[in-house]
Amino acid sequence: MPYDADFSAAPHRVSLEGRDRLTVSGVEDVERFDETEIVMNTAEGTLVVTGENLHIDKLSLDGGELHVDGRVDALSYEDGAAGSGGGFLSRLFGG
Repeated sequence: MPYDADFSAAPHRVSLEGRDRLTVSGVEDVERFDETEIVMNTAEGTLVVTGENLHIDKLSLDGGELHVDGRVDALSYEDGAAGSGGGFLSRLFGG
């Protein structure tokens, strides 16, 4: 089995317990967050979590895992693949 140094290929999983405990794996970066929205780049694209009283309980970019507490109202993926440079600024300026 060849050695692969690319750790960004962590499997992407989303687990929601009730509406108040979210675990996401395969997280590569968190673009922005506040109490109503968390935007993160994952192995499968940009994931947007919206809700109320959202708090990042644990973030491990080495392991690619994110834990969120708070009321989760919606999870959605934005168009564009991860690593395509389609971050917040390119969306803002129509890139």
